[in-house]
Amino acid sequence: MSLLDKLKNKAQQVKGRGKEETGRRTGDPYLESEGRGDRAAGGMKQAGERVKDAAKDVRRGFGR
Repeated sequence: MSLLDKLKNKAQQVKGRGKEETGRRTGDPYLESEGRGDRAAGGMKQAGERVKDAAKDVRRGFGR
């Protein structure tokens, strides 16, 4: 996984946490829900990138 992808995914998670907390403090359930969605999407992207990295490692292992 490239460093840029890691940073983008982490930024999406942080943005989601901010929205979620802002929604919670202002009593806006829509914003809170949107924040949860952003956090989850960033986490899923991170997990997908980890799977790609693991597949690359397995391919390298068989190539030697």
